Amino acid sequence: MIDFTKIDYLKDGNERQKRAFEILTKYKVFEKLSNFSPILAGTIPIGIDIDGSDLDIICEVDFKFEEDFLDDIIWSKIIPNYVDLKADYLYINDEKSLVINFKLEEFPIEIFAQNKPTTQQKAYLHMIAEYKILQERGEDFKQKIIELKKKGIKTEPAFGMLLNLENPYEDLLKF
Repeated sequence: MIDFTKIDYLKDGNERQKRAFEILTKYKVFEKLSNFSPILAGTIPIGIDIDGSDLDIICEVDFKFEEDFLDDIIWSKIIPNYVDLKADYLYINDEKSLVINFKLEEFPIEIFAQNKPTTQQKAYLHMIAEYKILQERGEDFKQKIIELKKKGIKTEPAFGMLLNLENPYEDLLKF
C-alpha cells in the first residue's frame, strides 16, 4: 500500500498528481508544516479528483498554540503575500477545527487542522478506506465515482451510492 503520510508517491502518479507534487515541493509546504504532521488527503492522492478539486492538507495543531501555527507558519512562511486566503473555525462532531483556504498557482489548497493526530482524523481514514475500495473494485468502479463527482456529488456520498451505504461518512470507516 502507498505510504500516504509522505508525498513522494505523487512523483510517479498521474499528471495532476505530478503537478501537485511540483507545487507542494516548490513552495515547501510539507517542509514548512513538518511540525504539524501534515498529510495530503482527499481525492487527488487516490486519483479520483475532478477539475477544481483542491489539495486537502490535514494537520495536527494543539489549539493552545494555534496563534503560533497561524502567525509563524501560515501567514509568514507558506502563503505568498499576494495570495487571498480565508481562515475559519468550525466545530465538526464537537471537535474544534481550523480551515484555511487559499490558492497556489492553479491549485486551490485547504489546510484542515484539528487537535488530534493526522492519521486519526476522518479525512485520512476516509481516504484510506476509499483507496482500499478502489483497489478492490477496479477501474470501472473508479470511473463511476469520478462521473458522480462530475455531477456534483461529494466523494463519500458517491461511494455510499455505489456501495449502498446508509451513512457513508460513518460506514466508510468500517472498511
